[in-house]
Amino acid sequence: MPVMEKKTARLARPVRYIGTDVPEDRPEEGIALCLSGGGYRAMLFHTGALWRLHETGILKELERISSVSGGSITAAAAALQWEHLQDPKDRDAFRQRVAEPILALAGRTIDIPAVLRSLLPPWSSSRALAASYRRHLLGRKTLQDLPDRPMFVINSTNMQSGALWRFMKHAMRDWKVGEIRNPALDLATAVAASSAFPPVLSPMVLRFPPSVYSPDYGAVDRSAGLRERVILTDAGVYDNLGLETAWKRYRTILASDSGAPFRTMGSVCRNWLAQSWRTLFLIDNQVRTLRKRQLIQSFVEGTRQGTYWGVGSHVADYGLDDHLEFPREKAEELALIPTRFRSLSPSIRAGLVNWGYVICDTALRRHLRPELPRPQRLPMDTCD
Repeated sequence: MPVMEKKTARLARPVRYIGTDVPEDRPEEGIALCLSGGGYRAMLFHTGALWRLHETGILKELERISSVSGGSITAAAAALQWEHLQDPKDRDAFRQRVAEPILALAGRTIDIPAVLRSLLPPWSSSRALAASYRRHLLGRKTLQDLPDRPMFVINSTNMQSGALWRFMKHAMRDWKVGEIRNPALDLATAVAASSAFPPVLSPMVLRFPPSVYSPDYGAVDRSAGLRERVILTDAGVYDNLGLETAWKRYRTILASDSGAPFRTMGSVCRNWLAQSWRTLFLIDNQVRTLRKRQLIQSFVEGTRQGTYWGVGSHVADYGLDDHLEFPREKAEELALIPTRFRSLSPSIRAGLVNWGYVICDTALRRHLRPELPRPQRLPMDTCD
């Protein structure tokens, strides 16, 4: 490839290479799955996508699952049941072990109680959120209970360094601050740090003695102020698609995006609070859109292969002749569910799972595995 073409390709990457990376023109063969943020909307949408990936056998082929915020809830729930998800024909295994616990959690409001509990020191809203995940879904499991393969990467944003903080089984790290190997951190705490969206549920503060950091990791800043007290917020602040840790490593990328579609407004409130909220949403939308466009461009140029599907996608746009039917109006309604951890009705829960299943199937059969048979039925009865 000519020098100018190489330079252009690097500029078009949807991620930024950092000091600890070794950029290569040829990524490893393997499939990585990215699960975006979006509260309960994301958690349920991704559950439907994982359900379809399980049925196709692709789920057990994955080398890495990189998750953000609401996607981290789904990823963690699936990770703890991974040994039971190895038979694609066992449809009930996914339903009973992954989908049903997640659906039950989506019937509870946990964000408002977390905020109220934070009014009673020494509680914080993020700690209260972790307590809900622990009580209703993840139990007392730690990062050491994650499977060895695929590698699960639960992402958060370090508010001090401005870098991505990764929670994994073999290590948790920030490339600027350093690495802690084989962490025994509570899994619910890691997921809460990933989903602590600001300013309501953020920040998650973790404290470590400096001695736990690996001495041979090439950290940029080893100051005690950054290492002893790590202040984390929602991973979506840095990378709402969870692309950073996946695109750099693997050739095949599957991106499941439950970010709320941007809505135009004829009038915008002038008060500072409403205007600040709208501004933050504009910034988030621009960052997500840029990563999405660059990801899809990498598919077009052949630097990566894979597919993208989103909660705001339309089935007809994929051009798949025998796609599953899903009402466009219903999909658009589901895409606009607020980014909250607020109780959802059974019909909305089922609708989000089914929509994630349908659009994932459409994207897979159109762009990755055209030989896959068309599903005979949706995973959930919307009349539940």
